[in-house]
Amino acid sequence: MRNKILFGLAIVGILIGLVSAYIYSRQTPPQPPLATNYNPYVNGIFANGIIESYAADGENINIYPQVSGRVTGIFVQEGQTVAKGAPIFAIDDSVQKELVAQNKAQAQAALALLQELKAEPRKETLTIAEKQVEYARASLKYQQAQLGITQRERAIDPQAVSKLALENVQNSVLIARNNLKVAQAQYALTRAGAWRYDIRNQQAIYDAAQKTYASSSALLREYVVRAPVTGDVLRISTAVGSYASPQGVYGTYTQGMNPVVVMGKKTAYMQVRAYLDEILVPRLPAPADITAKMFIRGLSNVSVPLQFVRIQPYVTPKIELSNQRTEKVDVRVLPILFKFKIPAHMNLFPGELVDVYIGKK
Repeated sequence: MRNKILFGLAIVGILIGLVSAYIYSRQTPPQPPLATNYNPYVNGIFANGIIESYAADGENINIYPQVSGRVTGIFVQEGQTVAKGAPIFAIDDSVQKELVAQNKAQAQAALALLQELKAEPRKETLTIAEKQVEYARASLKYQQAQLGITQRERAIDPQAVSKLALENVQNSVLIARNNLKVAQAQYALTRAGAWRYDIRNQQAIYDAAQKTYASSSALLREYVVRAPVTGDVLRISTAVGSYASPQGVYGTYTQGMNPVVVMGKKTAYMQVRAYLDEILVPRLPAPADITAKMFIRGLSNVSVPLQFVRIQPYVTPKIELSNQRTEKVDVRVLPILFKFKIPAHMNLFPGELVDVYIGKK
């Protein structure tokens, strides 16, 4: 009985082994890929790309303020088209306004003193100087008369007037004559007006104060940031109450500094900045022979023809296409720019990642 059981178990084990071998020997066909881009060119080369607003002279416009402070107002919305010079956002300018008011008051005070110097002599001051001359002349005339009387008395009776008294009267005449000369000189100085060196010095002080006022006023205007070109607002990276500086604003998610506002020019075209791996650069055709297509991720069978614009002739360390420095990898790439006419049936936006295939005409 026991041998029959062992024999049965052995047969069952053999059958299980055969079934398992059959099952594991079957090859399940792989599932079709969700999205597959097929190289449209013979010996075509691949590059990662990012869509940008088309700008013949560069890329998207990153806007930073010239000053630092708390954002007090945002006057545009993402996706809005704004004209050149339109206000985009404002930074708290209360301190700068007080500084401008102070500089303006200093310039006005310097101007008032300069005008006062140029307006000299004052009529009242000149009148006083003239009266002082008349008084000195009258005093001299009186002392001369007293000297004449004293001299006649001494001539009649030398004992009636002492030599000392005569000398005192003579000295009084001399003093009166000198006083007249001083009064006449003071009158001439007053009539001549301010010294030209004083006017020149005050003019320099006023010019410096005026330039300081103009400089602070110009800086005050920088507290309202305006659109440098007519275009679309692609991204706003701040909010009212946030702190902005010439380095940008702190990104909560990227943990880096971002432009406060990103704008793009409004055209019928967009551009693709493709990053070609340095190991593929030797296979790149001559610029005149370059042709390319891009595939939109999620639309594997739809391609968009690209027009070659230019090569940025500098191989740089690759930064992932989010453009955040925290994502740098040890790869060097050559940026190549293409443009394309925006298809009417596609929704494409700056910042979107695409696959680019580059071939030869």
